[in-house]
Amino acid sequence: MTEVLDGVIIGSGHNSLACAVHLAAQGWKVGVFERAGEPGGAVKSGEYTLPGYRHDWAAMNLSLFAGSAFFKQYSEELGSHGLAFAPASNCFSSVFPDGTWLGVSNDLETTASRIEKICPEDARVWRALTSEFPGRAETLFALLGSPAKKRAFAYILFKEWRKSGSDGVLDLARFLLSSPRDWLNTTFTSPKVRALLAAWGMHLDFAPDISGGALFPYLEGMVNQAFGMVLGQGGADTIVKAMVSQIEASGGSVTCNAEVTRVIVENGQARGIELKDGRQIMARKAVIANVAPSALLKLAGETGNARYDLGLKKSAHAPGTMMIHLAMDALPDWTAGEELKKFAYVHMAPDLDQMARTYAQAQAGLLPEEPVIVCGQPTVVDPSRAPEGKHVLWLQVRMAPGTIKGDAAGKITATDWTEAAEPFAERALDILERYAPGTRAKILGRHIVSPALLEADNPNLVGGDQVCGSHHLTQHFMFRPVRGFADGTTPVGNLYHTGAAVWPGAGTGAGPGYLLAQKLAG
Repeated sequence: MTEVLDGVIIGSGHNSLACAVHLAAQGWKVGVFERAGEPGGAVKSGEYTLPGYRHDWAAMNLSLFAGSAFFKQYSEELGSHGLAFAPASNCFSSVFPDGTWLGVSNDLETTASRIEKICPEDARVWRALTSEFPGRAETLFALLGSPAKKRAFAYILFKEWRKSGSDGVLDLARFLLSSPRDWLNTTFTSPKVRALLAAWGMHLDFAPDISGGALFPYLEGMVNQAFGMVLGQGGADTIVKAMVSQIEASGGSVTCNAEVTRVIVENGQARGIELKDGRQIMARKAVIANVAPSALLKLAGETGNARYDLGLKKSAHAPGTMMIHLAMDALPDWTAGEELKKFAYVHMAPDLDQMARTYAQAQAGLLPEEPVIVCGQPTVVDPSRAPEGKHVLWLQVRMAPGTIKGDAAGKITATDWTEAAEPFAERALDILERYAPGTRAKILGRHIVSPALLEADNPNLVGGDQVCGSHHLTQHFMFRPVRGFADGTTPVGNLYHTGAAVWPGAGTGAGPGYLLAQKLAG
């Protein structure tokens, strides 16, 4: 007997789950189908090294989720299903080759005093930016949380015009078009302050000289200063477990080990899905695919809209990432100071030129000679993730090419990730050791996840691209994934697209899934 649901969702990433939660709450009978053995996509946690040591597979920072419109609506229900956060007041920091460091804590005077020791003028600017942030945040968050439609964006800009005039709108436009380097160079004097914030651009495919990237270092700096950072209690998968539980409590289902092989399309309408085992699940109202752009065409076939199909085929991906999960006997002894042991993130990205060079090398298919290292210290915030007195480290190695053409340092000869993963991981650990001597001796267990393994685990992470497609201006806002389809619609009736490949893009804020669910539920 063929199963019939109101909504069928392909993939169980957090956007799929948020979409399902909202649709189920509106009375839809929904089913989520996931090829992997567990839900969550890139947001999952597990004992990847040793028993008792819980690591976040890819995403660790849940601040966007905690601050999202979706969570605002469903916080009470999700809390009843076990969702719990672990707040971090010491958010992120950067270490520098001269043995110094700089970090943002959510106490303004603490952060400003650190900056003041380096550059008094930058401390004054930081205080001013913090003071102005609530007014600017209203417009920016409205922009990032709105449907990607001309009317919606025009209304936001009209409100900004009424508030700050034509000059204010032009200043906003200039800021949104600026590269991280543009904004940082015109805002701060100290190279260290610039590097501290520019590191965030590297999380989202915005190297220092990429237009449109200024927004993200600015928002991360201001949001962490204002609210702190949020991790998941026990692991980032706390949001996944809670959403799955909420879906099931509302009469929906999440089925794992259920690979979808095609979307059933008849007469230009999506009717349902077919699984690898031959089962068909039909959809009365919507088939929703949380997949990378090129994968949508593989599932549904050519749509009949040549511009749309070409846009999906040509969708550009960001460079990849390597993850290194470490079970630790103790935290790193940072040369720059013991206070770094209090921070959720420590960036090893000392200057803008190095970040730009790293990005260019990865884009050229080369293993960077000096990759950017993001060292997450989640057990500082949430000791439950490791046995008493022990720790886990979460290392992101950015950037890394999905397909290796060579080594910028001329030392690694392997061009296949099966052989290149180990020496490239050693390069990253060498950098960590440089800033925290003796760290290697504290490692009890490790698990290396190359870009190739990230994609094998989750095909949406093409080449290890954790943001499911570049966020450069030609592929963002109303162009994500294709002009005219940024709201999740497709040329095929009842077939919808969601996930990080769709506006408003990557991150744990669940915006694409929630916006689509609101659209479908009316």
